[in-house]
Amino acid sequence: MAQASAVHRDGIRRRFSGLWRGLADPLAALDRAQLDWVLWAPLGLGTGVGVYFALPFEPGVPVLAAAVAVIVGAVGVWRRGPGFLHLPATLVLMAALGLLAASWRAHSVAAPVLPFNYYGPVEGRIIGIDRSARDVIRLTLDQVRLTRVAPEILPARVRIALHGESTGLAPEPGLRVATTAHLSPPAEPIAPGAWDFRRNAWFSGLGALGYTRSPVVVIAPPEQDWGLAAHRARMRLSAAMQDRIGGQAGAVAAALMTGDRSGISEATNATLRASNLYHIVSISGLHMGMLAGFVFGALRWGLALIGPFALIWPTKKIAAAVALAASTAYLWVSGGDIATQRAWIMTAVMLLAILVDRRALSLHTVALAAIFLLFLWPEALTGPGFQMSFAATVALILMAAPWAAHYHRLPVVLRPVIMLVLTSLIAGLATAPIAAAHFGRMSQYGMLANLLAVPVMGIVVMPAGVLAAVLAPLGLAGPALWLMGLGTDWVLAVADFVAGLAGAQTFLPAPPGWVLPVLALAAGAAVLSRGAFRAAMLALALVAFAGWGLAPRPALLIAPGGALVGLMTPEGRALSKAAPSFTAEGWLEADGDAVTPKEAMARAGFSGKRGVRQADWQGRRLVHLSGKAALDNLENACRDGALVVLDTAAPRGFTGDCRLYDRRSLARTGALSFEVSGQIRRAREEAGQRLWTDPPQRKTPPEDRTAPDPDPPEGAQ
Repeated sequence: MAQASAVHRDGIRRRFSGLWRGLADPLAALDRAQLDWVLWAPLGLGTGVGVYFALPFEPGVPVLAAAVAVIVGAVGVWRRGPGFLHLPATLVLMAALGLLAASWRAHSVAAPVLPFNYYGPVEGRIIGIDRSARDVIRLTLDQVRLTRVAPEILPARVRIALHGESTGLAPEPGLRVATTAHLSPPAEPIAPGAWDFRRNAWFSGLGALGYTRSPVVVIAPPEQDWGLAAHRARMRLSAAMQDRIGGQAGAVAAALMTGDRSGISEATNATLRASNLYHIVSISGLHMGMLAGFVFGALRWGLALIGPFALIWPTKKIAAAVALAASTAYLWVSGGDIATQRAWIMTAVMLLAILVDRRALSLHTVALAAIFLLFLWPEALTGPGFQMSFAATVALILMAAPWAAHYHRLPVVLRPVIMLVLTSLIAGLATAPIAAAHFGRMSQYGMLANLLAVPVMGIVVMPAGVLAAVLAPLGLAGPALWLMGLGTDWVLAVADFVAGLAGAQTFLPAPPGWVLPVLALAAGAAVLSRGAFRAAMLALALVAFAGWGLAPRPALLIAPGGALVGLMTPEGRALSKAAPSFTAEGWLEADGDAVTPKEAMARAGFSGKRGVRQADWQGRRLVHLSGKAALDNLENACRDGALVVLDTAAPRGFTGDCRLYDRRSLARTGALSFEVSGQIRRAREEAGQRLWTDPPQRKTPPEDRTAPDPDPPEGAQ
């Protein structure tokens, strides 16, 4: 016993001695850390990209020249400076490169943005087919033609939601179509600091979005364009799978194998989100790993059965080469979004390592994949797919070493089950804060859903999909597709069951803008560092969580154009009306409020007849005027120092005893938020002057093209 106590005391002494050395000699710690500069490089690169997107102005020549000077200086430190400066120089160098890469990318994708509302003929070629949040098909068109719109402001791409008779179209990539549609510029943020769709549209090349209630007419057959070959193949494979399997099971199966999610209904999407199974229909590392693993394992096992040739041929390398080819084909057919690209890079590196007899499953592989993607597509950093994909991968790699050290102590029968539980738990914990920050909700039974669904994905669904692809040219894919349909039926049944459990989702308010970047940097640095610095990074992460939890929500929100007003009450946010629901739902989601816009409108707060809604706010009268009679009620509302929100432009020269926010003034400020302290935040001021907020093009519209639809349907954006 005494000997054991002595050993224990000696261990504690060594730990404190190591901690003291880290505190007393930080320069030596930095010198040792330079060996892992490849692991730190993505943090520096991501910081530079993040700084570019956070700036309130578009960096010009002086800023970019300063970044180049920083790069030259950092290279000089690397060549001639002491070892302990190499890691800081690497971080600074990569941050400057990230800023330059993001700036170059933003300018390289520049395309005209329609600066006004348009109603009239629209003609273009279909290059994208998807489904909106309101369950309507949307078409993305290029080679666009709009009547009497100047070439310098003609959008390169537009996206149109199909309503009414237009839903009878059977869209196919390459078709040239025409319709009469309402178009408008990409929507501004619904609140200061909220998600800015204009930035996403800028990097997607979307210069206008809208909808049509008119039939969509095909005016030319698909062109033989190799740029659309993958998309055309994807949609045809998807249609064939949906036809053979049927229902939502077929739509989910098609999404798994082709990346086409246009057949999945919004109800199914909502169920998958509530059960934390939505990642199943987004092709990522799970799917790529399952496909490559099945091809590699099946081929290696098959080659081993050949007999004497298996002793001569490098069967392991042959299997790796074929698996790499299959993974590449999967990437091509599925369209290759950011998560799929990251998964392919990881899979390709691992399989290439087998070919050259090297070990590749490590953090270095993940770091190289992140560097590659951030240089090519810096805008991916701001998306949940990139963030969640890398967070889950890093967490699972960190789990691999402890698992390898201890799994042999477990009973053989329990090892697969325990590993599945651990992987679901670790990946879920790593991605939960990111999902909550972006989507405002967390699934309480996500681990249960994944335990029930993921094994079926790996054992039944993906292998059946691979077999169907192999047998399809022979006309024998039917049995494999039937088996795949059974698997996806099971996944949907699990999603329905878990989503129906009491308390399946917890809704959380949106964090302040600084929280997620600080969490990411703190978590990344904590993974790569040791000792006191790691403790400091963990403390910083706790500070970010505290800032998230303590941040107050705005006391009053005014939508762009004055279309909606939201007042925070003890029950939650009360709305002046139930529409437009896109803005209403966005506000409520950011509040962490699970009610519908209709329920929020019924809360105590606003009163009065439709079009003249009144409330009391900080001792003054708040009035929201909307609808056709808004101007008729303006003079009566604008008295006694009231705060009046008008959803149209007030008559020029109008004066009254009120604080008036009309469409004209809100066009200059964007959405407004009023804090409890009285501070007013303006969306346009916070968004700054960026390429996507103020495109360099003519702003004056022709008068006959400015009339918007008075009642735009849901899903137009």
